[in-house]
Amino acid sequence: MNQIFNKKARTSIRKLLRNNIPQSERILWKKLKGKQINGYKFRRQYGIGRYVVDFYCPRLGLVIEIDGADHFFDDKSAKYDIQRQKYIESLGLKILRFTNTDICNELNNVLDVIYFHLPLPPPPDQEGEERETPPDRERKK
Repeated sequence: MNQIFNKKARTSIRKLLRNNIPQSERILWKKLKGKQINGYKFRRQYGIGRYVVDFYCPRLGLVIEIDGADHFFDDKSAKYDIQRQKYIESLGLKILRFTNTDICNELNNVLDVIYFHLPLPPPPDQEGEERETPPDRERKK
């Protein structure tokens, strides 16, 4: 059977990407890590086939991508993104895309979109205790 997720041969690439994370990804990772969003675990720089995605929630099959300016102005990058997206979606995964600017200037809106695409929080644990809920977020006024 062919391994699709986190291929060993691509470990060094994923590690390099994790160690050189752009500011916008760092900002979003602070909100995604530690099951802060409805108790769902997200992974960063996760391998899917020959591609590495910015963030991935295995339980939901949800990919979150942060695109820099080169994704919009470089024809080669745009074609690569289309091919990459088709492959990822062919596996039944959903992709949410945001720009660096979205993350840096409209983080609350980005988080609202992510919450919209997640099921409600899981039911209480068997002991009757509520699971950890997402932290309160201040709204821009």
